[in-house]
Amino acid sequence: MDGIELEILWSNLIGIVSEQAKALQRIAFSPIVREAGDLASGLFDARGRMVAQANTGTPGHINSLAAAGEALHGIFDGKLEPGDIVITNDPWMSAGHFFDITVLCPIFWHTRLIGYIGSTVHHTDIGGYGIGAGARDIHEEGLWIPPSKLYEKGEPNPLMHDIIRHNVRTPDHVFGDLAAQVSSGRAGGEQLITLCRRHGLQDIEAVSEEIISRSEAATRRAIRALPAGTWHGESQFDVPGGEVITLKAAVTIDNAAGDVIVDFAGSSGASPLGINVVMNYTHAYSTFAVRSCLNPEQPNNYGSLAPIKVRAPEGSIVNAAYPSPLNARHVVGMFVPMPILKALHHVIPDRVLAEGSGAVWTVQIQGKRADGEAFTSSMFNYSGGMGGRAHKPGPDATCYPTGVAAVPVEILEATMPIVFDRRELRPGSGGAGRSRGGDGQIIGFHMRTDQPWLLNAVPSRLDQGPEGLDGGEAGAAGRFTVNGQPVSESKKMTMAAGDIVVLETPGGGGYGAA
Repeated sequence: MDGIELEILWSNLIGIVSEQAKALQRIAFSPIVREAGDLASGLFDARGRMVAQANTGTPGHINSLAAAGEALHGIFDGKLEPGDIVITNDPWMSAGHFFDITVLCPIFWHTRLIGYIGSTVHHTDIGGYGIGAGARDIHEEGLWIPPSKLYEKGEPNPLMHDIIRHNVRTPDHVFGDLAAQVSSGRAGGEQLITLCRRHGLQDIEAVSEEIISRSEAATRRAIRALPAGTWHGESQFDVPGGEVITLKAAVTIDNAAGDVIVDFAGSSGASPLGINVVMNYTHAYSTFAVRSCLNPEQPNNYGSLAPIKVRAPEGSIVNAAYPSPLNARHVVGMFVPMPILKALHHVIPDRVLAEGSGAVWTVQIQGKRADGEAFTSSMFNYSGGMGGRAHKPGPDATCYPTGVAAVPVEILEATMPIVFDRRELRPGSGGAGRSRGGDGQIIGFHMRTDQPWLLNAVPSRLDQGPEGLDGGEAGAAGRFTVNGQPVSESKKMTMAAGDIVVLETPGGGGYGAA
């Protein structure tokens, strides 16, 4: 395909899926989607291969969406009609916990399937335990939606809508976000058909094949430029309740085949807490870690992900087996890149960074308003410092690898009876080094209520801060206090009126000796 023509078509495809994602964000109900961008959007060809992703979203969602789209295409291939919309939140098929609902919108032109627009969104509530890690198995964690048709021939599937409505605490928010996924997906499909008409295309198969094959070839070229061998990395961190998790990664570079193999053998076994990670999510953050060091300027799609293979022992904490609890899977999943970066430090030291704070600290609150009306907040989260880089300090209050933003305190105070007493950087919490680690932050809040309320808070690294790299010093560990007393609790906590909660997120590790 002519390079200029391909560049024009590629720019149009990126524009379509990015505008679809921004439309989804604009009309979403939940602050975690609307304000924080906790979502993913992707364009798929008629074979279920992700061709392009939006320029917003999180790697855990985006690369998991690539797997979910392919799986849903396989299940519904030949069974879809114009107007059908497919849905699932199966953790092993999609993004690793029930809160992330994937919606796939088939694109039909002249009764022929030419592709899909897919999105994955973190929903406010899915019933069950809530966002914390205290459930004992997957079935305590909420509503499990198997691959189903949310819409059939353009009409809502009444049974599926009733099942969802009767199993969530905030149905208006959930259906508002589902409507945003469906309407933005349909709009993206219409734009793709317009693109095909404008360029005289019958479908996007030739364009898709060209983009995917070029992306795979470019990724393999970047791998072949590296030395062959196997290198090892290891990270340890504590999680709510004090359990210490170990992640080990062996990274093998096969520069003859142009493959990278990441193997997590030797990592911790499954946890009784809801912090276990499914393979899709482990694969998502592993491929992101490798690609961000390898050739980040290349498109992220089916082709560029294909040369990176990820393995982990079944039943381990990064390859969870049914019925392991998963709701707070990000607590471990966002640490997945850390041992990979340590291994790659032996090969490409100028392209990696020191350990950062790891997972964002997530919070969810349930209680009653002054008029007695019950509420469940959307999840909101806070980052620690990012690790130092070879030639630059780590950014403050910025979490690698997720990229999800914090919901502004003004939005949170407007949507629930919460008062933020402080939100400020935590000076000196970043590790010293040639390149300092980023500082964490301090967040303090209380609730405007005279009744007890429930707190799901999921901090990590309370005992030991992120390690420095190449002679850099460790960042400060985090602190989580209630009324000034340290707390490390994996379960939902009952709080008293007037309790004051303070979160002090960890600083990032330093890079290089000072």
